[in-house]
Amino acid sequence: MLVALALVAVPFGLLLFLVQSSWDPLLDVDEGARDELHGYAAGHPAFVTAMKVLSTIGSAPVYLVAFAALAAWLAWRGRRRLALFVVVAMAGGSLLNGLVKLAVHRARPVLPDPVAHANGLSFPSGHAQSAMVAACVLLLVFLPALRGAARAAVVVVAAVAVLAIGFSRVALGVHFASDVVAGYVLGAAWVAALTALFSAWRREQRRPPARAAAP
Repeated sequence: MLVALALVAVPFGLLLFLVQSSWDPLLDVDEGARDELHGYAAGHPAFVTAMKVLSTIGSAPVYLVAFAALAAWLAWRGRRRLALFVVVAMAGGSLLNGLVKLAVHRARPVLPDPVAHANGLSFPSGHAQSAMVAACVLLLVFLPALRGAARAAVVVVAAVAVLAIGFSRVALGVHFASDVVAGYVLGAAWVAALTALFSAWRREQRRPPARAAAP
């Protein structure tokens, strides 16, 4: 698990360095994606509506209701440690995102005639990070109970949902592509670190370490 954490933490550190140093190739990718998608969105209202729906699905109020219900269900089933893991993963991930945004202090994209608006800072994308954390948490909770084709299908659906929510933020012009990638990586790092901590806690309690699959 510590190896997995290093594999995602190192790319995030590199990406953060490139963003803060305003590396020209990264800026070209960010600005190119912003301008191309904005040009398409400005002429396709149905596309904008679809992106706003995806963005809403990946918003904090939806996660709050869904994962509060999941944690309550797990606690009711007697899985209190797992319920605590769900709460800490989602709430802690949101807090971590806010702290990193304050530290980096990157402004959101500026566009003529924007198709959507968002408050706050840009790096890393909260929607992308929350989508990654949510998908990993759901897979950690439910994937061990699945087998065969159902297991593979759930992983694919989770991956597509995470990518779609991140894409919607760039398509709406409220994040740069690098913000979204950073959100994915930071979310994966957070879940890896938290899973390692909870596994260590289980070992201290003389319980078998948690075994889980992640996308």
